[in-house]
Amino acid sequence: MATAHGTFEVVSWDEETYERMQGKAKLTRAQVSQRFTGDISGQGSVQWLMAYARDGTAHFVGLQRVKGAIGDRKGTFVVETIGDFDGTVATWKARIVEGMATGDLTGIRGRGSFGAPHGSTASYELEYELG
Repeated sequence: MATAHGTFEVVSWDEETYERMQGKAKLTRAQVSQRFTGDISGQGSVQWLMAYARDGTAHFVGLQRVKGAIGDRKGTFVVETIGDFDGTVATWKARIVEGMATGDLTGIRGRGSFGAPHGSTASYELEYELG
């Protein structure tokens, strides 16, 4: 397995509440665009479903599509993400969804993790194998 490291920057964030609950608790849907740099270069887009607790912490799940390159191999792949926001930092685990990749990245599989302090830049680490 190889390991890719780098960062991504949030380019746009459009979040809407689709259900309000007691206090500040709510369910939201966020559509986010990203720019990846490092071992992965390119653009990302993700849809996250988020469950905010009354204290402002949140749990979220999403599907993220990355279009770009890992080294000299170009294409797209999809990552399933599951994570938590503790009020200061968002962290999540990721799994490449097999059978969804295109181009030179066809057959890619693997797992990774991400971390984002409150702000627009996050770091990633993705262990992967190319078929």
